[in-house]
Amino acid sequence: MSVTASAGFRAAGATAGLKASGRPDVALVVNDGPLDAAAAVYTSNRCKAHPVLWSERASADGHVRAVVLNSGGANCFTGPQGFRTTHATAELVGELSGCGAADVVVCSTGLIGVQLPREELLAGVRTAHAALATTGGSAAATAIMTTDTVSKQAVAQGEGFTVGGMAKGAGMLAPGLATMLVVLTTDAVAEPAELDRALRAATRTTFDRVDSDGCMSTNDTVVLMASGASGARPAPGELDAAVHRVCADLARMLVADAEGAEHDIAVEVVGAAGEDDAVEVGRSVARSNLFKAAVFGKDPNWGRVMAAVGTTSAEFDPQAMDVSINGVPVCVGGAPGADPSTVDLTGREVRVRIDLHAGEHTATVWTNDLTHAYVHENSAYST
Repeated sequence: MSVTASAGFRAAGATAGLKASGRPDVALVVNDGPLDAAAAVYTSNRCKAHPVLWSERASADGHVRAVVLNSGGANCFTGPQGFRTTHATAELVGELSGCGAADVVVCSTGLIGVQLPREELLAGVRTAHAALATTGGSAAATAIMTTDTVSKQAVAQGEGFTVGGMAKGAGMLAPGLATMLVVLTTDAVAEPAELDRALRAATRTTFDRVDSDGCMSTNDTVVLMASGASGARPAPGELDAAVHRVCADLARMLVADAEGAEHDIAVEVVGAAGEDDAVEVGRSVARSNLFKAAVFGKDPNWGRVMAAVGTTSAEFDPQAMDVSINGVPVCVGGAPGADPSTVDLTGREVRVRIDLHAGEHTATVWTNDLTHAYVHENSAYST
């Protein structure tokens, strides 16, 4: 049931006609309380869409009653008219939900630079509100899909409480955050500061380490709302763990649905002098088009891994590094190891392990291969 797995939440999906395909394109998630605590994180792209600019201010006080989302248009670089559309959407959701517009987070996804048809969008909001249900999580998750091939939903159970979530994203996956819209819910009793801590800890090691193509979105939003409907007040570690599980599951789904991908690639860096070094090395390999193209061609070319590591500022001795691909130690001590032809790249998942032998820190960055299908889809996205 996705976001409605947590008690105190209703959701719905509706069709407003924003997509040429005629598929559902408006989603609404409402927190019926008794609490309205919330936390959110947004894209670090300096070019932010109107919904992000609105929502950053709306969620700043740690209280959110509803999240409204549309696919079929990013509402980014759409001028004053685009901002008025975002404002009108928040006002309508607030009016229908019995709260102020400043308690509504607005999210949009789709093509940049195209005006959203305001009246159609507002009509879709009314339709979604009328359809709100405690079983509406799946419909909401479907309505936020763009190039996604499947909806993305996850649930984690804690001691007396639940965390649920939905996400969209299949391309432009790169921190800060990835190109995604994510709504997380919990029926736990929690303060905004607790939610903020749990959310930032989770996104730092999940969504922020998904790097499909090195392209950062203008619309990234991840919001966590608490209804308190379960009456359970989990210990901080329990809440953190449950939020992390849901974020990790959703992040993995994003990678698995990356546009045109045939391989999901985990770049695990160990033996780093610091966590920042480990992340930098992992991200450098994850963003190497040469390496990603090699994986698509089932070519275990570990030299491309070494070359990518060498572009970083991480502490390491090039002559001491080890690299293994799917468990085969193809490079040992900066020199050829096992025969690369023994590496099996026929499966969907590929695991690259890089040992820097410079310390005790580790990090894993997920990416995918670079395929003909990815180029084709993104060469004609706006047409």
